[in-house]
Amino acid sequence: MPSTTRRTVLTAAAAAGITVTAPGTARATGSRRGATGNTPVRELFGRLADGTAVHRWTLRNGGTTLRALSYGGVIQSLETADRHGRTADVALGFDNLDDYVAKSPYFGGLIGRYGNRIADGRFTLDGTLHQLPVNDGPNSLHGGDRGFDKRIWDVEPFTRGADTGLVLSRTSSDGEAGYPGTLAVRVTYTLTPRGAWRIDYEATTDRATVVNLTSHTYFNLAGEGSGTVDGHLLELAAARYTPVGATLIPTGELAPVAGTPFDFRRARGIGTQDRTPHEQTVIAKGIDHNYALDKGITARPEYALTVTDPGSGRVMKMYTTEPGMQLYTGNFLDGTLTGTSGRLYRQGDAFCLEAQHFPDSPNQPSFPSTVLRPGRPYRTTTVHAFSTR
Repeated sequence: MPSTTRRTVLTAAAAAGITVTAPGTARATGSRRGATGNTPVRELFGRLADGTAVHRWTLRNGGTTLRALSYGGVIQSLETADRHGRTADVALGFDNLDDYVAKSPYFGGLIGRYGNRIADGRFTLDGTLHQLPVNDGPNSLHGGDRGFDKRIWDVEPFTRGADTGLVLSRTSSDGEAGYPGTLAVRVTYTLTPRGAWRIDYEATTDRATVVNLTSHTYFNLAGEGSGTVDGHLLELAAARYTPVGATLIPTGELAPVAGTPFDFRRARGIGTQDRTPHEQTVIAKGIDHNYALDKGITARPEYALTVTDPGSGRVMKMYTTEPGMQLYTGNFLDGTLTGTSGRLYRQGDAFCLEAQHFPDSPNQPSFPSTVLRPGRPYRTTTVHAFSTR
């Protein structure tokens, strides 16, 4: 995979007051309940069946409150203010650990080793065939049946100037979930003084492997449990997308969005598009597709999209170094899950925007490569900037 080089300033994000500095410079701070200001706060969230403690960390900065779990790096909640200053949790999730373990559809998960789908759960690298767990029809999805979103992460809090955040780390052993190479992973969640949430991903390997890390947060800018996101307006800087076959594996084509329900080059209501009859929306029961961002792979995070909820006035802009963005419109939420608000989540009650390399890239030589080799670190960055209008 072509690695991205982190630098100190975001180009297009500069106007939002977002800056990037190396996560390695983070200064760890002790955690204590009842801490004030932007000091990270830790509390026990629950225990796994084997007694392993799962902690929840709370970060507050610039009007944004983020809560993350040591289980799966899960974003358990994300609170921002509306145009009247009223806060709401805009990320779908559960209020208990058991539901995350037993039934979560990747709510807020830190996804790896490979985000999205790999056809038939297999790929060939340097002449060797690697078989992965199959957990999505015939395919492997989001790292298999026990991906990074279902693992315990080591978590270190930090403050760095006016920033506050967490460094999550774990080592994925050679052969874990069928992937080659021992992969050392480090992911940094940062809240900036203006309330932006930045994610820096880093990884190194001792053997050639494939890597595609992302975050799988389900958003509803009106507040989780508030109902459909059909009226949210999406502007997405992508003139092409990757059509899929019957099992949602890309065909290899980069198709134009023009004249299709996938065209968000100008802001449009999500519901006006994902409910529009089209061969591709029928296959996915809505939109569950990867977009090839116009900017491609970039050394610094550059503008990708804007989502606006007209009712609350909340706005989320995303900037990334990645070449792709998966848009998923909550097609498989079926009213069987009860969220943190105590309300049921139904089809279309959220959207996901996953910055990534393309699905099935290990089997698609025309797609940007996701191969990682020893001595060539993996580095990507994605930023979510929140505001109101």
